[in-house]
Amino acid sequence: MGQITLSGNPPVAVALRRSARARRLSLRLSALDGRVTLTVPKGVPEREALSFLREKETWLRGHLDAREAPVGVGIGAHLPVEGVTREVRPVSGRSVRLEGEAILVPGAEAQVPARLRAWLRERARMRLAEAADRHSGALGRPYSKLTLRDTRSRWGSCTSEGGLMFSWRLVMAPPEVLDYVAAHEVAHLAEMNHSPAFWSVVERLYGEWRPQRTWLRKNGAALHSYRFGD
Repeated sequence: MGQITLSGNPPVAVALRRSARARRLSLRLSALDGRVTLTVPKGVPEREALSFLREKETWLRGHLDAREAPVGVGIGAHLPVEGVTREVRPVSGRSVRLEGEAILVPGAEAQVPARLRAWLRERARMRLAEAADRHSGALGRPYSKLTLRDTRSRWGSCTSEGGLMFSWRLVMAPPEVLDYVAAHEVAHLAEMNHSPAFWSVVERLYGEWRPQRTWLRKNGAALHSYRFGD
């Protein structure tokens, strides 16, 4: 994969992806991290791809401007935890804790982002393990392991060996959204697809799941806008 730059103010980096399977030129803007990818079928010259990119420039810049701006996490920042936005405040002691509408974080100010990220990951692990245990028990199919990552392209996944993976940023979403994603991935233990049978399993485990999927589609990008010193 190469990279080209769309000139202008500001310039836009575009990843150029050659694909033998693609049948037409396509431009994709990731809703999670803002990466722009231009897919070019095999045999299409680069000048044609650049012409296509310039035709789409107005659309692309409009969507880039509408993206969530990055939010640096530190003292005074406002951060959602389980669907409730709270202010990050300093405190003495050793442990991060919630108190009313505040997240109290001890230690030097420079360490606050890393401390918060570690605390959120651990909280996410507890919430997701509880949900996955509950749903897999109801399904009657155990999972083999549970891992957390900071994935940009998906909120969760399930391997053919029964391993579950989730984005730890789900702990910032409302609890019912996290629970839906856990049910979704556990359902793959029975149906490794997105067929009607799969969605029937999701509904049996969770109930009406569509509002939670809609919430993620509308608000998921905002959860990725928070930067923890990385």
